[in-house]
Amino acid sequence: MQTSPSYRIHFLVLLLILLAAFLVNLSMGSVSIPLKEIISVFVGNGSTKTTWEYILIDYRLPKAITAMLAGGGLAISGLLMQTLFRNPLAGPFVLGLSSGASLGVAILILGASAFGGFFGTMLLSQWSLVIASALGSFLVLLAVLAVTFKIKDTMAILIIGLMFGSVTTAVVSVLSYFSNAEQLQQYIFWSFGSLGNQSWQGVTILSLCFFAGLILSIISSKSLNALLLGENYAKSMGIHIKKTTFIIILATSILAGGITAFVGPIAFVGLAVPHLVRQFYKTSNHLILLPAVLLCGSLLMLICDTIAQLPFSEFTLPINAITSLIGAPVVIWLLVRKRKLFF
Repeated sequence: MQTSPSYRIHFLVLLLILLAAFLVNLSMGSVSIPLKEIISVFVGNGSTKTTWEYILIDYRLPKAITAMLAGGGLAISGLLMQTLFRNPLAGPFVLGLSSGASLGVAILILGASAFGGFFGTMLLSQWSLVIASALGSFLVLLAVLAVTFKIKDTMAILIIGLMFGSVTTAVVSVLSYFSNAEQLQQYIFWSFGSLGNQSWQGVTILSLCFFAGLILSIISSKSLNALLLGENYAKSMGIHIKKTTFIIILATSILAGGITAFVGPIAFVGLAVPHLVRQFYKTSNHLILLPAVLLCGSLLMLICDTIAQLPFSEFTLPINAITSLIGAPVVIWLLVRKRKLFF
């Protein structure tokens, strides 16, 4: 294990940049809000315009917090999966959680037309989509956790997770084939991902999922360090492989499943941010990587959300497209320049 120097200055700089990105995200959009007005609202003095205060408190602040939680949570779950499977291509959705969520939403959207009218509208409300997505992810999680008790090889768990994802994707394809244009459009819009339209109640539930997954990740940090050197080495250090694998998968499922339920499947962040962090932090100590990945994931999502808002325009681009268009070229450039994945 590499000896890690003090990264306090690095974290302080990241926190300051994150704070700046947070304020810029709050100020920009179809309606520009001056930074001094935002600060005035935060200190309790209110705003000179009630509409600005309403937009800030009821729309932009929940969205910005959701962006940080989603970015940080996906980045942490991606780091957990890459370390557990020792595979640089592993991401938060490698266990099929995203596909399970997509299946739940696809079944709901397709089945809503059978009820029609008032009941169909209720079924397609925001909370019904969240519940359907969460149930789909939870069912896949139960299947994966059941496998972890039967199989010792982590690579076999990875392959089985991919197979679960393939099966659920196939079912979604069949459902899509029999759907009409309106249903397909609604499902596609959900699959684009969206950070907006979040109530404070939803942000609270998402925060609980985030902190539960974060606590489990911190608890597993010492085991994650040992797993980097192989399962045999981890066993020699007294690490219980099955128990550790269960906790890591559970933490990833809580983070990725909860985030997908509220904001939809967001690609790239969980896969790329751990690689970005490893390029700058020359360490394999997860007590350093976890907070670094958390901050960088939150920062990246805030930046992408700010760009997706198309400042001074009423249009908002799909967050999924922005995360890939902005982040992928950066990762490609860094990997070509460094030529190392730290695995």
